[in-house]
Amino acid sequence: MAKILVADDEADLEVLIKQKFRQKIREQEYEFVFAVNGTDALEKILQHPDVDIVLSDINMPEMDGLTLLSRLGESNPLIKSVIVSAYGDMENIRTAMNRGAFDFITKPINFEDLQLTMEKTLKHVLHIKDTLKAIKENNILKMYVDETVLNFMGSREYESSLMENETLEATVMFVDICSFTSISETTSADAVVQLLNNYFDVMVKEIIAQGGHVDKFIGDAVMAVFRGNFHLDRAIDAALSVRSKVAMLPSVSDEFTPKVSIGINSGEMISGNIGSITLKRLDYTVIGDAVNTAQRLQSIAKPNQIIISEAAWKNVKESFNCRKVGDVALKNKLQEVAVYEVLD
Repeated sequence: MAKILVADDEADLEVLIKQKFRQKIREQEYEFVFAVNGTDALEKILQHPDVDIVLSDINMPEMDGLTLLSRLGESNPLIKSVIVSAYGDMENIRTAMNRGAFDFITKPINFEDLQLTMEKTLKHVLHIKDTLKAIKENNILKMYVDETVLNFMGSREYESSLMENETLEATVMFVDICSFTSISETTSADAVVQLLNNYFDVMVKEIIAQGGHVDKFIGDAVMAVFRGNFHLDRAIDAALSVRSKVAMLPSVSDEFTPKVSIGINSGEMISGNIGSITLKRLDYTVIGDAVNTAQRLQSIAKPNQIIISEAAWKNVKESFNCRKVGDVALKNKLQEVAVYEVLD
């Protein structure tokens, strides 16, 4: 919905505009805010910072329309103004244009012309906002992605690579912050998000240190993938470090002390871009039974536990101190699975 501020000391204009644009108002395409002069207009903009365009008369008490144009250009450059005035001489038109007016309409108002002008102005404002949003998103992307990667992302080679998939042997680790959702009931949203990001940052550093990469954040959990030589060993080393670092973090309250539960599993999995091409939202991730099992191992892990499968234990039993937890039922598994806890 477009928000339009009308600055004019003629009281009849407010009634007329509401009548002429009643359908647009009823259908919530337009919302009008009215001011009696330039000073009032600036105050209304403070109350309605989402104003898109201003329709302003020139001759008004306290602050005229030309002064309002100058003030808007200094403080609200995204708001575009259209002068609607009986003073249609070239001098006033040029002064208004030089002070940033987008267009000029003379009184008496031709409302068909006014609507076309408003639509043109709103389209221009929307284009500016979209451009600024794209610039902002691009700058944010540059904070995280190397320039050569950005150049590659714009190439045909990148487009074709989006559909490439592979089967590989790797290790997946799921780390969940135990009982984290409980603090959201008594803590502000900003504090919860900041706290969660701090915890994630601690975990990510330990994952990266062991050559793993974060596949995704799922609520208050992290999914990480380890590839290459000794991927299982490196995943367990990362898990031990994560558990140790999180245990050193301070308690938030008497009810919550940060702890993690971790599930780790290795095996064959498919790596590729999963998602919707139509929405242009593809997530480069891994899928398969080995991945699902890692998540289910995490779901049965207690606070401060690192749970692995028996197959994983056989591969690392000479390197890590583990103990058998027992046979457990995992979702979508016909038989119970023997699981082990990594102690150190």
